[in-house]
Amino acid sequence: MDVTFTKLRGRYEIAVRRGAGAALAPRNGPGHSDRVPHDVAHLIVEVEDGLRGGVYGRLAAADGDDGMFWPLDPAERRASLKRRRPPTPEESADMGRSEALASASVALWEVARGWRTADPAWPGRAADHGIDDGLLDRLFARYDDFATRWAALSPGASITMDWPFPEGSGKRRRTGR
Repeated sequence: MDVTFTKLRGRYEIAVRRGAGAALAPRNGPGHSDRVPHDVAHLIVEVEDGLRGGVYGRLAAADGDDGMFWPLDPAERRASLKRRRPPTPEESADMGRSEALASASVALWEVARGWRTADPAWPGRAADHGIDDGLLDRLFARYDDFATRWAALSPGASITMDWPFPEGSGKRRRTGR
């Protein structure tokens, strides 16, 4: 599965191309950032922490609509609504960890790079968020690389990133850490 982030003026768009399931419509992303947009952080933390039940693992599984993205074809969209299912407890835990890691690690990275003032209340320390040093080092390296490439883009240009785990399992992957 490939995920393309397109830089627009004051916002960004996400397009997902996967080998399984219906083609998905692109959508606008929340949390604009000139350095690392929110959904980019989700992709990076889910890959680096092996979270298969977060945003991108659910998309790759292609086994039910959970409302984050929707099929491009209107007939497929209607059919997918009938297949909507709530996340499993494992998926909910992965999504919670993904959200916590995405928010905290980007803030910690911004502090480390001098773009945000350190504050004990937020973001605090990496240990406050259950982020070990090895994971934090990998995340910071990925953020550094992405931010450099993103800053060089003109509006309308894109960066495509790979989801490295299997897709189209027929049932969502719940483990793999």
